[in-house]
Amino acid sequence: MKGLFDDAYFMKKALVEAEFAFEQGEVPVGAIVVADNQIIARAHNLTERLKDVTAHAEMQAITAASNFLGGKFLHNCTLYVTLEPCQMCAGALYWSQISRLVYGAKDSERGFEIMETQLHPKTKIKGGVLAEEASDLLKRFFVEKRNLN
Repeated sequence: MKGLFDDAYFMKKALVEAEFAFEQGEVPVGAIVVADNQIIARAHNLTERLKDVTAHAEMQAITAASNFLGGKFLHNCTLYVTLEPCQMCAGALYWSQISRLVYGAKDSERGFEIMETQLHPKTKIKGGVLAEEASDLLKRFFVEKRNLN
């Protein structure tokens, strides 16, 4: 994508969601879903608030986007997420048949790539968009969390 609405533009919107998570004591991961250069879903981690291990930003975004579109498939949609999805979220993305995934920071321990989890064969993947900003936010969160304990 070129112009105003490029991958960095939308990743900045996902980073805003990650900041909301940070402020609420959640692991700061944010996600948005875009269709036709329009944000149709915004989400961030809610695992602590909902006491639900499945309440990852991606899962919340998939549900919100499906509700917006009125269907279970996210064809012609892009998910922007600040951290590489885990295998649970990758599985949900597989079933949603999302057209494109763009993520920020790599998760070298629990990310779908290291876990060898497959996305839908038609899903295009791009990693590393504003990775430093996303990674810095995660590091800051865990440093603060350790200092409080």
